Amino acid sequence: MSSRRRFLAGTAAVGATGAVAGCVADEGRKAGVRDVAVPEVSRPSASVVPAARTPSQRLNFVVVLADDLGYGELGSYGQKLIDTPRLDALAAEGLRFTDAYSAAPVCAPSRCSFLTGLHSGHATVRENPWGPGGQGALTEQDFTFAEALRALGYRTGLIGKWGFGPERPNQPSHPNSRGFEEFYGYLTHKHAHDYYPTYLWDNGKKQTIPENQDDARKIYAPHLIEDRALGFVDAHKDQPFLLFLAPTAPHAPSQAPKLGAYADEPWPRPDKAHAAQVTGLDTLVGNIVDRLKAHGIDRRTVVLVTSDNGPHEEGGTNPDLFDGNGPLRGYKRNLYEGGIRVPLIAWSPQRVPVGTTDRPTPLIDLLPTLAELAGAPAPSDIDGLSVAPLLRAGNAEAARHDHLYFYRNHSGVTPRADRVDRGRTRHVAEAVRRGELKAVRFAPGQDRQAPDSRWEVELYDLARDPGERHDLAAARPAQADALVRLMRSSWVDDYRRKPYGVTLQVTRKSGKFLVTAAFANGSARPWTAARLALVAPNHWQARNLGPVTTDRIRSGGRFVTRWEVTPAADADQGRLTARGTAMHAGAAVTYTAQASARK
Repeated sequence: MSSRRRFLAGTAAVGATGAVAGCVADEGRKAGVRDVAVPEVSRPSASVVPAARTPSQRLNFVVVLADDLGYGELGSYGQKLIDTPRLDALAAEGLRFTDAYSAAPVCAPSRCSFLTGLHSGHATVRENPWGPGGQGALTEQDFTFAEALRALGYRTGLIGKWGFGPERPNQPSHPNSRGFEEFYGYLTHKHAHDYYPTYLWDNGKKQTIPENQDDARKIYAPHLIEDRALGFVDAHKDQPFLLFLAPTAPHAPSQAPKLGAYADEPWPRPDKAHAAQVTGLDTLVGNIVDRLKAHGIDRRTVVLVTSDNGPHEEGGTNPDLFDGNGPLRGYKRNLYEGGIRVPLIAWSPQRVPVGTTDRPTPLIDLLPTLAELAGAPAPSDIDGLSVAPLLRAGNAEAARHDHLYFYRNHSGVTPRADRVDRGRTRHVAEAVRRGELKAVRFAPGQDRQAPDSRWEVELYDLARDPGERHDLAAARPAQADALVRLMRSSWVDDYRRKPYGVTLQVTRKSGKFLVTAAFANGSARPWTAARLALVAPNHWQARNLGPVTTDRIRSGGRFVTRWEVTPAADADQGRLTARGTAMHAGAAVTYTAQASARK
C-alpha cells in the first residue's frame, strides 16, 4: 500500500477517512487522530511553520482562465463588436502579451499543461477525454501550481471548471487532491458544457440545484461561480491566497440569461448570446477587481487573464462575424496561430509594469512564475520558464524558450477548422515555434509513429507572415527539417518525473506495519532543516526506526525514514499521514502523503 506525494490542505481536503490534512498535531487530535512520532517530530518549531511569515509579505494571485476565448475577442486585442471595457482597462493599466500560447488547441490537454507546467509532449493528458485513447484524468505524479503555493501556506481555491474526471471525490484527479483547498464548480469536461446544471460540486460533495431540475433552467451557473469567487476573496482577504477562476464562458452552447446590448443586433441568436457571454466574462473579472479594491488588497494582488485555446464555432456561433482569431489563421482544434495563440493580460497596480511584450510565452510558464513571485520551490523537470522578471517594476527580460512545442490528436471536427486544416482535423498534428519560424506537420492519419516521409510539413515566418498564408517548406527544406527534429525530440511516450515532496509506503509485518516515508527535493535549490513526522489514528503506537530530521536535502536528493506502527487492538484499518517540512530560500514548505494501513 503506497501513495505518492500529495499536498493536503485545510478541511476541504479531509475526506471521509478522517485523516489529517495539512494540520498541526493539536488540530489533528481534534479530528480524532494524533501524531505518534517522538515529540520533537510531532511539534515542528515555529521557524518551519508556514504561518510564521506574515500575510503582508506575500502576494495574492487571481488567475482567470476563459474557455474558448479567441485571440481577437477582446477590445484590447482588436475586437470591434463585443464590449469588454473592464478587461481592456486591465490591459491598458498592465502588461499585455502579444505572443502568448495555450499548450494545445483543445481543452483538456491545454488545461493539464497549464496546471502542471509541462508541454503537450510531456504532460499526462494530451487528448480530450473521448475517442480512441481519450484521456481526462490527472495522476498522483502531477504537481500543479496550486500545490506549489499551498506548500508555502497559501489558501487555494478553484472556482469554475476543472475539466478532469472521474466524477467522484477522494481520488488523485480531484482538485482537492491536486492542491486546491476549496473547489466549487464542474468536475468533468462534459459536465462543464451545461450552463444550467442540476448540480455543481462543492469540494467532495454534489450540491444539487433544484431550480434547474426537469430542464427548468432558472439558475445560470456563471452567476453561482461569480458569487463563490467573490466569497473566496472576502474570506481570505487577510491571508495570502490563490484564486483560480475558471468560468465556462464563452464555450458552447451560446447561452446567456439576457442578451443585453446585443438583443437588437441583426445577428443570429447564437452570436448574440456569444457576445453576451464574452461581455459577461468581462463583467465577472471587473467585479473581482472591484472586490480586491474594496478590501484594499489590489496592490498586493497579481491578476492574470487568459484562455485555454482559440475561438470555437460550435452551436451555430460564427467566429468570423467577430473576427475572433484577429489577424491569425485557424480556430479551436487547429495548430495554426488562431487555434493556440491566446490573449494574456497581467495586472497589479504599481507592481506590474504598463505596456506590451512580444516574448513568446506559453501558458506552461504559469507554474514557475507563480512559484517565483510567491517564493515557493517548483519542480525542476517542468518545461515552463518563469516570466516573473516581466511582472516586476523595471520590466526586466525573462528567460526565453529555445522552442515551443504543440501537439494535437482530436476526434472532433468543425467545418471552419477542417477547411483550415484542408480536411486533416482528425489527423495527428504537431507544431514547433523557434524564434520567428514555425513548422506545422500532419500525420497521414491517427498514427503518430508513421515515418517522417509520410507526414506533410509546412513552414511559416511569423515575423513577415503572422497569418501563416505562405508555406516556405519547399523553399527552406533545411529549416523545416530542423524543426521536425525538434518535434521528434519534444515527444516522450512516458515522461518520467523526478520525485518531489513526500511519498509514503506501508507494508504489513507480523500484525504490525512498516511505514517508509521519503521526502524528495525535486526543485533546483537545496532544502534545509528538513523533518518528517507521522500522524496516525488514536491509540495506534509508532516507533522510530531512523532519524526524523536532516540538515539538508540537496537538489535532486531525498531523505528517507521509517516507523514501526502497531495498530489499536480493535482497529482493522487506519489512515496514516506523513508530513515533511523544510526551509526553502528562507520560507517554510510543507508536503504530506497519505496511505491506508489494513490488517
